[in-house]
Amino acid sequence: MKKVVIAGMIGNGLEWYDYALYGQVAWLLGRLFFPSDDATVQLLATFGVFAAGFFARPIGAVFFGWLGDTYGRKTALVTAVLMMAIPTGLIGVLPTYAEIGILAPILLTIIRLMQGLSLGGEFSGSITYIVEHAPPHRRGLAGVASLVSLILGFLLGLLVVRGMMAYFGEAAFEAWAWRLPFIIGIVIGLVGFYIRSHCCESPTFEQAKAAGHISKTPVRQAFAEHPWEMLKGFGMYMTVTMPFYLTTIYFISFSHVHLGISTEQALNLSIYNMLALLFIKPISAWASDYIGRRRIMMATALLMCAAVYPLFSFFEPGAPLMTIALVQLAFAAILAVYVGPVAAVLVELFPTSVRFTGMAISYNLAAALFGGTAPFVCEWLIKVTGSNAAIAWYVMACNAVSLVALYFYKDRYKEALR
Repeated sequence: MKKVVIAGMIGNGLEWYDYALYGQVAWLLGRLFFPSDDATVQLLATFGVFAAGFFARPIGAVFFGWLGDTYGRKTALVTAVLMMAIPTGLIGVLPTYAEIGILAPILLTIIRLMQGLSLGGEFSGSITYIVEHAPPHRRGLAGVASLVSLILGFLLGLLVVRGMMAYFGEAAFEAWAWRLPFIIGIVIGLVGFYIRSHCCESPTFEQAKAAGHISKTPVRQAFAEHPWEMLKGFGMYMTVTMPFYLTTIYFISFSHVHLGISTEQALNLSIYNMLALLFIKPISAWASDYIGRRRIMMATALLMCAAVYPLFSFFEPGAPLMTIALVQLAFAAILAVYVGPVAAVLVELFPTSVRFTGMAISYNLAAALFGGTAPFVCEWLIKVTGSNAAIAWYVMACNAVSLVALYFYKDRYKEALR
């Protein structure tokens, strides 16, 4: 089990490193690929391409769901890591708008679409693979391993960006050194490929295969027999995906452009937010194995809905750095409690025969519609309303949908305890 968890975490973390780099240097990519006199327009264009990668994820979910439920979890995960590493390296050698004109943002968009296809199968596959190895009474704690490795991947990307800015200097980083983290992604992807190719297949999948319970048409079966479960998974994941990309991606550019703090300070705050997610999620996941996943998630969704507007009302230009840090950290802590049990919830929603497919499609649809678009929509809301606190209403809308989905969700943690 330790080997499975470590291997799953390393592969997943390395893939998220590749995917997250784009958002972490969005403030710079806007200048290089979308020249404009208006910094907000640059950000909107950059986050529009960020969202484009998410719209490819449901397509990737269908492909990798079919691959994982038909030929095995390992096959899908090995394929996914290669499909992420190559496009990431291509960003590192891509000419800018000043060099090839309009072709630069077009190529950047195509690369993001390729990354989105890969991630459509990566996260759900990683969760499925790890949880299917876990004993029933430890599904919550085992499932959070994928969520923790996701944060570690984001953190690795931030630390590499932050370290290169410190080593080369901000001017050199903006001129050419920004390419290096993306090029390193190729090496990281090959490491992930090696690790995954030497892992064993999921025992749950092997048992289902031996018993003849593997679906030949998992996509059709998921929609025909489990549409309600997919809808519940979609709704519950809205309070994961939108607040997560708000915290880990948008807050970096938002803090720099709208609150007036330096890029260095904004990156540092993002690191603190991720550390809060990293340490709080396992506690919440562990607790969900004993007191229930639904109970924790409903209480936290209600708390977030009540607290987000008062918290975000402190986001004013010229606000003290400590105030900005505490508000972001408080929001990240609330989010971490909600996210902790979600991996086990998604696994327990579906039977083995369509588990990979059902999870991948429901979660990736939510991520595409509300996660990838979160930075773009939040920037648009601020531009239209003139208020930084307007993004709180978007968070509250996602909370409301998740609460409805959780109301109809039947918690299975007691089955595991028995």
